[in-house]
Amino acid sequence: MIDLVNHGVVLKPRDKAFEKGGVFNPACVYRDGLVHMFYRAVAEGNRSTIGYCQLRDNKVVYQADEPVLVPEYQYELQGLEDPRITFLEGRYYMFYTGFDGVSAVVAYATSQDLKKWDKQGLISPRITYDEAEDIFRHSGVDEKYIFFERLFRKKRGEGVMLWEKDAALFPKKINGKYAVMHRILPGIQVLFFDSFEQLTMDFWREYLVKLKDFVVLEPKLWFESGYIGGGCTPIEVDDGWLLIYHAVEKAGGGDNDWIYRAAAALLDKDDPRKVIGVLKEPLFEPQERWEKEGIVNNVVFPTGAVAEGKMLTVYYGAADKTIGAKSMSIDRLIREIKK
Repeated sequence: MIDLVNHGVVLKPRDKAFEKGGVFNPACVYRDGLVHMFYRAVAEGNRSTIGYCQLRDNKVVYQADEPVLVPEYQYELQGLEDPRITFLEGRYYMFYTGFDGVSAVVAYATSQDLKKWDKQGLISPRITYDEAEDIFRHSGVDEKYIFFERLFRKKRGEGVMLWEKDAALFPKKINGKYAVMHRILPGIQVLFFDSFEQLTMDFWREYLVKLKDFVVLEPKLWFESGYIGGGCTPIEVDDGWLLIYHAVEKAGGGDNDWIYRAAAALLDKDDPRKVIGVLKEPLFEPQERWEKEGIVNNVVFPTGAVAEGKMLTVYYGAADKTIGAKSMSIDRLIREIKK
């Protein structure tokens, strides 16, 4: 069993127009004694931007009165969602989901100082889910991949783009290549490439043909009956890459009968497609009232993590309304995963 230190709610929505609807799913970076938190802020009409605050000892010491990133392009007109941040080779990379009201895609921005961010455009392909499914249908992936293509076409329309979310850049190149953890439902995959300019449509089509070769994790455990997806930016430890991800259980017959939990796995340092171990029970789950009741009930959604010494603190969205935090021993977590 893993002993968790529960820090409770560390950020609530304020009476500001851009975040009245909720603050959740943050990216976190530790620098100069502070946790720099970039969070999804939701205004009325479910339009998201990226807000910013600083924490010391999990208490807010500064919070910006305006969002640091706002919608500008067609693919993000309805919102910028669920950021993840990586520091790599002297630069910060913020990956986020762009939502236009129909489709979800992955885009990114870069910064030298965590203050000024420059948008760099899309990472995920501008390809319809229908076309993508036609490609990876012959890649050997599980039948569930086909199920989700049908589901999104039914819910979002025939023109819905390949639904891409939960992408995070590894903080180190692997065998000389950039590596990105991402999610094509229902599993988690990894993408390797030499440069961001390489991510053309031809590159993506070739990747989808071989999609099975790049699957890292697929839902197998009792609390993963719906699907799984990326969580925090992968964390390098002595034994490999520690991955904190989210798992979704389909707990009933209704459209809202889902339970989101935090989960953990350990991946090989040289090839993260090789799984060393997976925690057989949830890392944590909705238990507090503010985790069970909110905009979306029964949700803990881990997206930010900070390692200080032997302790790991995971920051997560709670019920799509607030942000919570829990700390744990890294060594104890690794031991439990490797059992």
